[in-house]
Amino acid sequence: MRLYLIDDDPAVRNVLQMILESSGRAEVAGCAENVAEALEDLPHVQADLVLVDLLMPGMDGIEFVRQARRRFPGLHFVMLSQVSSKDMVAEAYDAGVDFFISKPINSVEVLSVLGKMEQLLTMDRTLGQLRTLLQSASPAPAALTGAPAAGAQAEERRHAILNSVLQRIGISGDPACRDILQVVDYLVTCGQSEQLTVAQCCARFSSSPKAMEQRLRRAAAAGMVNLANLGIEDYANDTFTEYAGTLYSFEQVRREMDCIRGKSSQHGRPSLRKFLYALAALCSGR
Repeated sequence: MRLYLIDDDPAVRNVLQMILESSGRAEVAGCAENVAEALEDLPHVQADLVLVDLLMPGMDGIEFVRQARRRFPGLHFVMLSQVSSKDMVAEAYDAGVDFFISKPINSVEVLSVLGKMEQLLTMDRTLGQLRTLLQSASPAPAALTGAPAAGAQAEERRHAILNSVLQRIGISGDPACRDILQVVDYLVTCGQSEQLTVAQCCARFSSSPKAMEQRLRRAAAAGMVNLANLGIEDYANDTFTEYAGTLYSFEQVRREMDCIRGKSSQHGRPSLRKFLYALAALCSGR
């Protein structure tokens, strides 16, 4: 990963740079002591990830993330903060922050977050490859797909990953799990020249595609509710931070959290297509 660091304290920048580069898993592409300087640098440094301090003179880290996401939609963001206010943490997540690192800097926490970001970036790249495959690739001839034993091992591994994810979001016992498995298997293994809609996927596996789609929607919604409850209990919960912004739109998860708290009457609305394609990316990219 190529990282860009923004903090007005040079000691913090130096410590972070030492931790990141000594890990052998990241390259520091640049540093800045304020967000204005960073916004000038970012078009030229080809960073994957920005580590930005929450509280800085002038524009704060949250407003920086909002602006940077509009200008550089492929970037990811980790926020450095001593602040424990749940409202401010929620605002940062809404702005587009993927994870938090607490100050004072702890190398164990930095490397843990780095590992999570590696998984997130891998999933993004895999999802991009899946989209390209579905847009332009033809199904591979059976003779080129590898030995049957290798195929069986890949399928077993894929199913284990899927079952683990579904269990973590609390829907492993849902009647739709068999449907999810069929669709995810198809998305991972069968490239198509067109991007399939959910309805088209369901039509391949069921004589009642609308009923199948409804089962899938209910399962995806149940997973969102479970994640929202985890987030209310603990914003730093590993399952919440890993899946709230990947299987779902984090904005919709936040809406569901507000509904559960009684702050809003509107439930979050999961995108079933995003949910299924993200599951496929997870199963093929780990």
